[in-house]
Amino acid sequence: MVGSAQFMQHKHLNQIYKEQFMSFSGKNRPETIQKLRSDSFDVLVIGGGITGAGIALDATKRGMKVALVEMQDFAAGTSSRSTKLIHGGLRYLKQLQVGVVMHSGRERAVVYENGPHVTTPEWMLLPMHKGGTFGPLSTSIGLRVYDLLAGVKKDEQKSMLNRAQTIQKAPLVKQEGLVGAGYYVEYRTDDARLTIEVMKKAVELGATVLNYAKGVEFTYNQKDQVSGMMIEDVMSGETFPIRAKKVINATGPWVDENRKKDKAKPNNKHLRLTKGIHLVVDQAHFPLKQAVYFDTEKDKRMIFAVPRNGKTYIGTTDTVYEADKVHPVATAEDRDYIINAVNYMFPTVQLTKDKVESSWAGIRPLIWEEGKNPSEISRKDEIWESETGLLTIAGGKLTGYRHMAEEIVDKVAELLQKDYGLNFKPCMTKNQPISGGDVGGSSHFQAFIQSQAKKAEEAGLTQSEGAFLAQFYGTNSDVMIDEFKAHPVEDTEALSRLTQLRLWYALNHEGVMTPCDFIIRRTGHLFFNINEAIKEQEGVIAYMKDFFAWDAQTEARMRDELAIAMNNATEFPAQKV
Repeated sequence: MVGSAQFMQHKHLNQIYKEQFMSFSGKNRPETIQKLRSDSFDVLVIGGGITGAGIALDATKRGMKVALVEMQDFAAGTSSRSTKLIHGGLRYLKQLQVGVVMHSGRERAVVYENGPHVTTPEWMLLPMHKGGTFGPLSTSIGLRVYDLLAGVKKDEQKSMLNRAQTIQKAPLVKQEGLVGAGYYVEYRTDDARLTIEVMKKAVELGATVLNYAKGVEFTYNQKDQVSGMMIEDVMSGETFPIRAKKVINATGPWVDENRKKDKAKPNNKHLRLTKGIHLVVDQAHFPLKQAVYFDTEKDKRMIFAVPRNGKTYIGTTDTVYEADKVHPVATAEDRDYIINAVNYMFPTVQLTKDKVESSWAGIRPLIWEEGKNPSEISRKDEIWESETGLLTIAGGKLTGYRHMAEEIVDKVAELLQKDYGLNFKPCMTKNQPISGGDVGGSSHFQAFIQSQAKKAEEAGLTQSEGAFLAQFYGTNSDVMIDEFKAHPVEDTEALSRLTQLRLWYALNHEGVMTPCDFIIRRTGHLFFNINEAIKEQEGVIAYMKDFFAWDAQTEARMRDELAIAMNNATEFPAQKV
């Protein structure tokens, strides 16, 4: 069991949470805007994906006064549309991107220890077939090098399986020509939840953040150096200035778009956007029990098939993308590519398009490299500084968000010292639990879940409901259990009591402004529980209408946005996008 000292520390941290974190609610939006308008900041971060959230946390932890704005919801772009793996980048080893593998692999454990409620180890099977991409010798050597570069823990290091062992682990895998498999650990995550928990910790430590706030134009001082940005409140149309000593452009696919707003001449670097899609299938139609990383028949690309909470999701594609960055969608061509890959590697599954429940499409903001196709472009990150002082960070991967943040905040600290004589502490996020992660490390997480299940039962919830809240929200589950004890609710025809509790928490503590925020990024229902999303959408809209006192026009707009999101997740246009 978790020691009493750790529980006391958890209770103390939770008290700080309750005192400082009540402001992260859309109801307090006017006060947040007033603070952004009236204060002057050391750093303004443009972009509320995982990179921006990581920067806000790192900079705030060092003692900088930080503001962050995001034109959509937090994590609404690339950071909610990945393969949802904190992985070491085995396929990059094949491309000899040793540095990417080393940094990614070592960061996996850091992310896991700081947020075990949003990250969990996932054993991955790499099947080997005669004439396939990987043979026994190359796979064994590759995984061994991977273990060494990534600093993999002893109990998570690779093993090699023979044919019989492979079939036992994954009986659905194609058995014709099967030689064996490599077996190694990746880490599964909820990318949107990871982003919001990092953002919440930044807010808890003092950052001022706002979603649905779009950067319109940069402002400059008398020396023609960037001194802030004019911001548009997307919800009201109001514009207001934010003043800051340094501004960081961390907008992912929108990096080039924001650089064009700067007076400075851009350097010769720019992004190449590529699209990746994933399909979700119920386990009844694809009963995968073991995550598999396999090559396709068509082009020998590597894709994942991963079991998750009664579903199997498969992806991803990698195609050049030049269309709508806000609403990328999976096309019929994308869907058929994944289905064909599944039926090649898992021939007994016989997956058909009508068995696909939902999908998502995401955009990778890669740094363009002459003569390389999308799959070959490096996932490295780079920092650019314009002659006006605008800092831009581009490229990189979900796994490396904390290290990327450290690099650019180191740069900011250097500039603030040089230009303003300000001194800040070095990076302190390596051992900084994110919001909900204060459980004393991953080794204590299961004991924490058991303890919370009992606490939930005492409050009137079931043990299974309490265990779910603890697993999903970590130490933040205390807030919901305490709320239920003080104000118990019952299941209604529109919403279960658990959904009501989660919605209350999301609105009061996670910056939710729209039904899409909740159904897509705070719960993941649109992707992994779409029947629940469809069933409860009217209840969610009604609850939020009452919470925000929406007028009829706002309600209609919110309803339309949710309908578009649901359509994008379930429909597959024939045209190439």
